[in-house]
Amino acid sequence: MPGHRLTGEDRGLIAEGLAEGLGYAEIGRRLGRPASTVLREVTRNGGPEGYRANGAQEATRDRARRRKQADRPPAPVVPGAGDGRDPREVQEFTDFFTLLLEQQGLPRMASRVLVCLYVTDSGAVTAAELVGRLRVSPASVSSAVNFLEQQGMIRRERTPGERRERYVMDGDIWRRSTLAALRMNDALIAASRRGAEVLGATSPAGTRFGTSAEFLLIMSEALRQVMERWERRASPGEPDPA
Repeated sequence: MPGHRLTGEDRGLIAEGLAEGLGYAEIGRRLGRPASTVLREVTRNGGPEGYRANGAQEATRDRARRRKQADRPPAPVVPGAGDGRDPREVQEFTDFFTLLLEQQGLPRMASRVLVCLYVTDSGAVTAAELVGRLRVSPASVSSAVNFLEQQGMIRRERTPGERRERYVMDGDIWRRSTLAALRMNDALIAASRRGAEVLGATSPAGTRFGTSAEFLLIMSEALRQVMERWERRASPGEPDPA
């Protein structure tokens, strides 16, 4: 039943669906569960290639035992759980979105910091607040913040008259991140072209670099078109030709 824990039978059906090459949405429909539940279950237990029903069932029991054995104080308030929201649902979504960002290649601590900002209505927190909410060391927060800032995903700001910095994100996060990716692509294109020149354009290694440069150039052109379309859409009075 939706909303209840997965059973051994459910996990067997998930394994069968993966073996058949079905997507998470289709497996979820078979189970009467959201696709996100299936994604989270598979990711926690070996991924699409390594998922085994029996192993997943045993791993779930182990996690449950560890939770019962851990004598920890109550968890801090869940960020974003105010205004009548269900804290459990907010926490479940927070965990899921963090996992999704990790699957996209974002480091785990950076993912946790970013999602903590994402689900906070103000979109701004201090380092001390991140340490308290995530229950991690200041050094971990500092490293994650530096990484996210380099990627253009957050920024620092300081309220006049206050010494503490706040880390801020807004709805422009993916535009800034894409601009950062474009800058990196431009650097990779130049380096790949240089590699093809140094190694010889007709050699296997040189050809590899040349092909990489061509692909990255096409990708950058496509991203720039997307950015231009977004700018037109975001500017009042300017129609989107698409």
